[in-house]
Amino acid sequence: MLRQRTVRAILATVTVILSLIGVQVVATAPASAAVTTIYYDASRAGQFATNFAQAAQIWNSSVDNVRLQPGSPASVVIYVDSGWPRAYVTRLGAGRIYMGTQAVDQGYDRTRIATHEWGHILGLPDRRTGLCSDLMSGSSAPVSCRNAYPSAAEAARVDQLFARAAATVTDQAPSGNRSSTTGATSGVRMS
Repeated sequence: MLRQRTVRAILATVTVILSLIGVQVVATAPASAAVTTIYYDASRAGQFATNFAQAAQIWNSSVDNVRLQPGSPASVVIYVDSGWPRAYVTRLGAGRIYMGTQAVDQGYDRTRIATHEWGHILGLPDRRTGLCSDLMSGSSAPVSCRNAYPSAAEAARVDQLFARAAATVTDQAPSGNRSSTTGATSGVRMS
């Protein structure tokens, strides 16, 4: 078991390093890998609900180990207020997102903001690189930046985090009763 984890960690690290230097790595998740489904509630997102749905689809097309889906029980709730956009993460795949209209009023792209805030819920920190190609560069990229897609390195990191989380859930199941499905009460499911 330790050897398998070590091999996975090394492969994930090599993938991230290669993507950082610009090498595209195409890999598929093993058939036995669990996919984490994160249910969200955008009913309080007002005029930005469509942007969050688009952002969820962008993440769903960019990663293999996690799916964002509207539904219940929701582990992520999305709100709108007049402040700056932000996410409060309570654990990997759970928390609150606020679409602050201040950034929209300054001209930042709505879908990029939504995808960026989803990135925090998925475990990514801000990286103030100033590059439009880095989703998590946030407002350090120019206001004219419309890229709402994570870089290969960002997507690989999310896949790595959720693969590790799925392995932990599976490893903690009682012997002889291994399961990759967590309880539905959390709003985050492995399926």
